[in-house]
Amino acid sequence: MKKLFLLPAIAALTLLWSCSKEDNNEEPQPKPVNVACVKVNGHDLIQPDGSKLYVKGVNLGNWLNAEGYMFNFEKRSAHQIDEMFRQLVGPEQTDIFWQDFIDNYITLDDMKYIKSTGANTVRLPLNYKLFSGESYMGSNDPDRGMEILGRVIEWCKETGLYLIIDMHCAPGGNSGDNIDDSYGYAWLYTSESNKKQVCDIWMRIADRCKTEPIVLAYELLNEPISSNHSELYPELHPMMKRITLAIRTVDPNHAVMWGGANYNELFEGIYDPTDGIFISNSTEYDPNVMFACHRYGSDWIEPFVQWRDKTSRPMIMTEWGHGPTGEWQSNFARKMRDNNIGHTVWTYKMIGPWVSSFTTIREPDNWDKIVEFERSPRMNYDDIIAARNRCGQAVARKAMADFIVNSRLANCQKNDSYIRSVGMAD
Repeated sequence: MKKLFLLPAIAALTLLWSCSKEDNNEEPQPKPVNVACVKVNGHDLIQPDGSKLYVKGVNLGNWLNAEGYMFNFEKRSAHQIDEMFRQLVGPEQTDIFWQDFIDNYITLDDMKYIKSTGANTVRLPLNYKLFSGESYMGSNDPDRGMEILGRVIEWCKETGLYLIIDMHCAPGGNSGDNIDDSYGYAWLYTSESNKKQVCDIWMRIADRCKTEPIVLAYELLNEPISSNHSELYPELHPMMKRITLAIRTVDPNHAVMWGGANYNELFEGIYDPTDGIFISNSTEYDPNVMFACHRYGSDWIEPFVQWRDKTSRPMIMTEWGHGPTGEWQSNFARKMRDNNIGHTVWTYKMIGPWVSSFTTIREPDNWDKIVEFERSPRMNYDDIIAARNRCGQAVARKAMADFIVNSRLANCQKNDSYIRSVGMAD
């Protein structure tokens, strides 16, 4: 009978080690994994052969997390774009479009081309729904994200490109804007179930990647907590620690990137540089935590340099670009190199007339009719029917199919001057 009484106690103790635990003072020790990967060394990243790695690369934006402006739509999130397509051509045709989109938008040929530009790294923005079983981009397969991630890892091995894995969209919303596919608020930081889910997903990703030297880093949360939700700023540091400690239960080796609040801009006052990430209940710092910053419309990087120097950890500009001129971009890229801030430019591929990307997708015939539908009032069924009739379902299906064809690398415009301006050849 005594053994029976012990069972609830054993179960309770087991739960204490789960990702949902708030008290991080006694975390389990990381499981030993023998893998040589990129390591943090002060301000630098060191490759397995002992040489310094200066990150220069590009984002695979829009592929696994659609954003409105990269289709010439308004400021729309992934679920809003999906809903619009379903209203226009129906669920079945929308599911077909998304599957074709995933299979064609980024391929091994794209990765080979990226490598040929002089880039050494790609950043992969992910939506957590790819790993959750929720309906997303035409599927609800919870293993789909891992299959795609495995595909990208193999491409990186073949081309020699390092991979930064970026949680662009976390459960509940990590920024509270369209970029995180949320509903306009960063509920991640106020929901225990969302916190546990993001930790669980990261643990699955880290367990898959723990023996992959080509994986450079895990970027835990993209552009966390916009200034519209600044009351949540105090929740960011605990969230980053919690995810990091969860990852360390399966992968003690790979670098982890913490982003700044307000679109990866604010670090001072958000993080405590004297606290850091502790291993278990000791006072030893996690040796492979670094930081990720973003900057658009300005080359002001002095606060990032100061924080890098204060913490003695690398700072990587994992998003920048869309500069006003090629000369501005060249100067900014040079400034980052002079200050030892590696970078991955946003973004690799998007529809014309944009040319601030490595490649441009030529806009298919009648795409403007889809854009007109997307921008039309669709508050009720009468609105939807009227807007759909103006576009025409057959016209829309053809334009969507043509978009897929045009998005293949062989049919894209390659923007050599842009690639030179963002420092890939340097």
